[in-house]
Amino acid sequence: MDAELTALEQRIETLIAHARELRSENELLRSELLASQERNRELAARVAQATERLDALIARMPAD
Repeated sequence: MDAELTALEQRIETLIAHARELRSENELLRSELLASQERNRELAARVAQATERLDALIARMPAD
């Protein structure tokens, strides 16, 4: 019985350690996701600005 309880205790400790590692990794991934989303917003804004400039240049081109 003691051996079974010791084995169970070890498995629970391993599970707790694994859960902590997953929580830490999850926090890191959330942080990376937020940074990626912000970068994506910045790039989308830059693409929109470039599109506006190109449209303005095309509008100024002489018609054939």
